[in-house]
Amino acid sequence: MADDPVIEASRLTKRFGSQYALSGVDLSVARGAIGLLGPNGAGKSTFIKCLLQLQNITSGTAKLLGREVGREGREIRTEVGYTPEQDCHIPGMVGCEYVTYCAQLCGLPFQAARQRAHEILDFVGMGQERYRKIDSYSTGMKQRIKIAQAIVHDPQIVFLDEPTNGLDPNGQAQILDLIQNLWKEHNISVVLSSHLLHDVDRICEQIIIIGKGKVLVHDTLENLKARRAGAAEVAVPDRHNELISACESRGWKSGMETNGNIKIDHKSANLNELIALIDELKITPLEIIPSPNALQEMFVQALRTSDATA
Repeated sequence: MADDPVIEASRLTKRFGSQYALSGVDLSVARGAIGLLGPNGAGKSTFIKCLLQLQNITSGTAKLLGREVGREGREIRTEVGYTPEQDCHIPGMVGCEYVTYCAQLCGLPFQAARQRAHEILDFVGMGQERYRKIDSYSTGMKQRIKIAQAIVHDPQIVFLDEPTNGLDPNGQAQILDLIQNLWKEHNISVVLSSHLLHDVDRICEQIIIIGKGKVLVHDTLENLKARRAGAAEVAVPDRHNELISACESRGWKSGMETNGNIKIDHKSANLNELIALIDELKITPLEIIPSPNALQEMFVQALRTSDATA
């Protein structure tokens, strides 16, 4: 069912010897674009690998697409795509041959697999590069081919582990647009695992923050930003000092940011008072950004809380 959770976990634990990589994870995650955040070593990749049965669960239970992990492996794999952080291609193989082979592994006959592979390679923006060996690809092309092999069988959900690693800003933006399109246009749920807050903030609707093997936060991005209401960034073409002085006279802490915007702690649940002040000053703002850096602030707070209770 469309409203059923795509991921469920109950007391999910993964231990390596005496070291806990996951410790009693409880989750129920709805369909959509899901951001999985945490510093390196937090347990993000281990969580994904346990769900995909690439690592055995020590204790607890998990379900993926309503199917129990550990009991319905074959059925789960037909509905799931995965791009690991490391390269996963077969050395010496041409791009279109590799994606075709992955489609065959998912059960498609050769002719259908080849046709589907070319359709998906078009979708991820691969042109004539598909006829070259993957070994010769740039980092960006390797990320595209990883996404292609993960969705060639039309899964219900795809797990993407650090898909923008090693890319320049333009390459990052292209890959993020492609990932967002999977959910927005093709209804494929996406779990984006990253330590880059910007990537998650840009395309994800739900946020899961993991630290030291525990889920510290699970909520919608909208709700998280609402929790950090009371601050805004304002971009104005001029009269910066005048706006800062007017804010300070009202007891609102304000100052210039490195990006040229003015950060204002207006302490209100909405922007009404701030907008009224800007109108009173007859300043035309270029942009007003509510709750700037809300995700970063929540992320840092969650990790600090985790450290304090460890």
